[in-house]
Amino acid sequence: MRQKNLELMVGLFVALGVAAFLILALKASDLTSLGNDQGYRITARFENIGGLKVRAPVTLSGVRIGRVVGIDLDPQSYEAVVTLSIDPRHNRLPTDSGASILTSGLLGEQYVGLEPGGMDDYLKDGGVIRLTQSALVLEKLIGRVLTSTAAGDAPQK
Repeated sequence: MRQKNLELMVGLFVALGVAAFLILALKASDLTSLGNDQGYRITARFENIGGLKVRAPVTLSGVRIGRVVGIDLDPQSYEAVVTLSIDPRHNRLPTDSGASILTSGLLGEQYVGLEPGGMDDYLKDGGVIRLTQSALVLEKLIGRVLTSTAAGDAPQK
């Protein structure tokens, strides 16, 4: 009987450990808010979105107010069209607000950062953010530095 109780306790401990690990994995990957997509949608066009992914956060002043719900390519302008779902509590974004693709953390996770404008009209469902800033691509930046350094080292004629 004593052996069965010990085995039962060990089994319960292992099951609780697996459940805790599963909850931690869901929180870390933010899959707990998978079905929470009840906001209004706005779009923004970018020349380059870098490594931005669907479900990336949308922030305003560092506070998460929404998620990226879609990324498409406009076949005419060849720009990336990013669809954002904004929490309905944040329904007072001015129409002249700006959107930038920013990088956070050591791993370089990208997200959309919004900067409010000063207009008295507000973005509604289906609205478009016109002022955008594309992602900073580190490879292009390094290439520019290297080419300008090589051009500066070339002898003058």
